[in-house]
Amino acid sequence: MSALLEVEAVDTYYGEIHILENVNLHVNAGELVCLLGGNASGKSTTLKTILGIVAPKRGVVRFDGEDVTARPTSRRIAQGMAIVPENRRLFAPMSVRENLEMGAYLYGGGSKEDFERVYSLFPLLYERRSQLAGTLSGGEQQMVAMGRALMARPKLLLMDEPSMGLAPILVERSFQIIKQVHEAGVAILVVEQNANVSLSIADRGYVLSTGRVVLEGKAAELLRNDELRRAYLGR
Repeated sequence: MSALLEVEAVDTYYGEIHILENVNLHVNAGELVCLLGGNASGKSTTLKTILGIVAPKRGVVRFDGEDVTARPTSRRIAQGMAIVPENRRLFAPMSVRENLEMGAYLYGGGSKEDFERVYSLFPLLYERRSQLAGTLSGGEQQMVAMGRALMARPKLLLMDEPSMGLAPILVERSFQIIKQVHEAGVAILVVEQNANVSLSIADRGYVLSTGRVVLEGKAAELLRNDELRRAYLGR
């Protein structure tokens, strides 16, 4: 299996503060990988480094076989990255359909096939396509955020804390949808604090602590890891 995303020996700073230290991770084509960690562990900085929002002081980011370390975020998005940001960040005064169109701005607002693919995954969005995004529930807004990212036809979908702010029953539904998207052939990197639910659908996982990868392995093995269970699963 070929690596779609490679983060190699990355060190990222905010000013003089060393945030990420020698971080190595990869996502293979077609894989679902989760990146776990508590607050201030470096998860969001890792995503920003992958997207090019912040530049590493050392190390390399490769995407689809190319070194993208010095490329701007816009180029990485055009190459096939897409992000579902924390707290969704929808265009609240715009309709569901208009939000989806924003995800497909590189493709002229999206083709009929783009919309059909998203609506097949999220039938509710077709029913609510004319409704203002800001009037939707948290779970419905998460569907819009995921649909908007999929309209960009991504090779790699990056998800930042998809369970944030959702009721437990909606968290379970959200991760079922993430699994569906993965089964449709999209590689996914999920950044999460909820280790149990994310590892239950992932192929592999990494655990960050104070900017370092302290654990990695197959998801099933990490679920059985005593250190991880004590730190994140409360056991």
